[in-house]
Amino acid sequence: MVKPHGSDELNPLFVYDTAENEALQAEAANLPSITISSAAAANAVMLGGGYFNPLTGYMNKADAISVAENMHTTSGLFWPTPVLNLVKDAGSIKAGDRIALKDPNVEGNPVLAVMDVEAVEELSDDEVTNIVQNVFRTTDPEHPGVATFMDQGKVVLSGPIKVLNFSYFQTEFPDTFRTAVEIRNEIKEHGWKKVVAFQTRNPMHRAHEELCHMAMERLGADGLVIHMLLGKLKPGDIPAPVRDAAIRKMVELYFKPNSVIVTGYGFDMLYAGPREAVLHAVFRQNMGANYLIVGRDHAGVGDYYGDFDAQEIFDTIPEGTLEIEIFKADHTAYSKKLNKVVMMREAPDHTKEDFILLSGTKVREMLSRGEAPPPEFSRPEVAKILMDYYQSLSS
Repeated sequence: MVKPHGSDELNPLFVYDTAENEALQAEAANLPSITISSAAAANAVMLGGGYFNPLTGYMNKADAISVAENMHTTSGLFWPTPVLNLVKDAGSIKAGDRIALKDPNVEGNPVLAVMDVEAVEELSDDEVTNIVQNVFRTTDPEHPGVATFMDQGKVVLSGPIKVLNFSYFQTEFPDTFRTAVEIRNEIKEHGWKKVVAFQTRNPMHRAHEELCHMAMERLGADGLVIHMLLGKLKPGDIPAPVRDAAIRKMVELYFKPNSVIVTGYGFDMLYAGPREAVLHAVFRQNMGANYLIVGRDHAGVGDYYGDFDAQEIFDTIPEGTLEIEIFKADHTAYSKKLNKVVMMREAPDHTKEDFILLSGTKVREMLSRGEAPPPEFSRPEVAKILMDYYQSLSS
């Protein structure tokens, strides 16, 4: 199986030893505490699950700036996006303190992790702008990722953490949420040798389904991990339970038995386009995938990124930096000429009229009216789950 990023073995920061976990919970009750942002909580969950291997905790200011500017920490570790615990006010917390990090997303704000604070530093306005511009390629406050970053505060709490639970992800998504450790174990159990990962924050239509089939076939892969984001999205995105049901139905009916794992991870979407695509590759390597499908406008939002910027960024990464490889996908659509889904660049003799093309807005309008999109666009069984959801919104 592909090695984790930056180490020979995966080093998840979750405390699996029950006695140690309970002792830390008891200790945390008497520690100074701070309720962290949703973004910092998501980082803790990813660190806990081994997805952010080999990081041992939150980055300091120098590492965050270095990562933003050149995708390496100050010690030379390749990493595409800062992993921070930003707060508006650290109060009396100082370097050398051991503190409890409280979960903002669970009622009662239980302790999510225990942190040994190595530094408390403040970002200047110029440093915030520099990080944001490099990571998101824009400082526009209308960009949802930029807005979230700017809203967290400028005080950087850095240092190693020990993670005590996986926030709401394990309880709300017990059948779907998995750590990188668990996915590696599942891949081993299946005996898969070549694994393709597919990232999604949306339900999967015919084009996505066929893209996964295409990638598996062309790469000679024997396993597919459909890996969906379970954390915070922007308004209007389809909630995870609906996505999950639609994807599971598609897999059940249209993929070979025992060739697909449907799973999810606890992270908030950054909408950072190219940089987030690289982050997706890093943590898919950590979960044991050999390939990641990167399609058109991967992890993008609005018009902030070019259609294939998220593929082109991989051409700038020195060879050997990552073991995972990228399957570069073009826009896929159903060809009326060929009666199948194709990558549009592979059908040069086609005009726009030869494809069935529907915008996301158009599809949402149809579903909310109780109309199924054409079967060439969406499997009827999948469309039914989505129609029921959209109609429940208007009833």
